[in-house]
Amino acid sequence: MYKKQMTAQKLLCLAAIIISAIFFLYSLGIMTDLYDSLYDTMRNPNDITQTDVAGSSLYYAMQAFNRQLLILSIGQILLACLLFVTNTHSRRKYYIGNYAATGLFTAFAVYNSVYAHINIEDAKRMFLNDIDFVALKEHAEMWGTLYTESTFWFDLHYLVFGLLLLASALLVANAVWKVRLMKGEARLLEEGRRAAG
Repeated sequence: MYKKQMTAQKLLCLAAIIISAIFFLYSLGIMTDLYDSLYDTMRNPNDITQTDVAGSSLYYAMQAFNRQLLILSIGQILLACLLFVTNTHSRRKYYIGNYAATGLFTAFAVYNSVYAHINIEDAKRMFLNDIDFVALKEHAEMWGTLYTESTFWFDLHYLVFGLLLLASALLVANAVWKVRLMKGEARLLEEGRRAAG
């Protein structure tokens, strides 16, 4: 049973770092369509009210959130690395550092998921309700810029953060599994000592 659990914990720690890297890439890509379609609509970047398309100020409104999301994604990667620093991926017995690394990764993943969901859903609502898509289409045809009504980058957060939460839940489940195996092993050793003595 230990062999299966050890394989699972190694795979889960690897998955945690991969999914954290996906989170990082997502934070880099979320503004792609907004930049390509909205940035050029603003005639004066110093005064975002001067625009050819109503609602295009969303691009600037999302900048602070996007920077914060990028910082949080780097933090998530560092916490995934902490799983390896504490040997959570390979340790037969867990110590306080292993539980702390698992707990910190999980807590930060939950925080990031909630924070991102609230802000991304708000930005998506603004995109769908505030953008003048007729004016955006005219601008795109005139200047050869991107025209899109797609919410792909907004909706992708369900997959990215769903995977992050799944990895976190599985890391916690793995820790519980590990505790049970360690208790079972301790009980067997104690019974062996009693039988020998």
